Amino acid sequence: MSASTSWTILIATSVICLVIKLFGHYVPERWLSNKRLQRINALIPIALLSALVVAQGMVVKTHVVLDHRLAGLAVALVALMAKAPFPVVVVAAAVTSALVYHLH
Repeated sequence: MSASTSWTILIATSVICLVIKLFGHYVPERWLSNKRLQRINALIPIALLSALVVAQGMVVKTHVVLDHRLAGLAVALVALMAKAPFPVVVVAAAVTSALVYHLH
């Protein structure tokens, strides 16, 4: 991809983001106060972060892999379900991932 193509894509994407942000200021207040919309908006960050964790934990370039990162994610999930404190979740996942990496 050439430099001019990259800059064109970057500027076009920036303009699109600006237009979307400006459009948000013109949305009527009654739409934003809708309870259903508020519930949906509360779930969007959770869904996006979950997708990011899975994508970063199971994909290398264009291949799906099952490796030490998935073991760490599994331990983190179990620790979260057990309502462990966040530092415990992070350390347990890191230690598990390191052990599986070392044993593999």
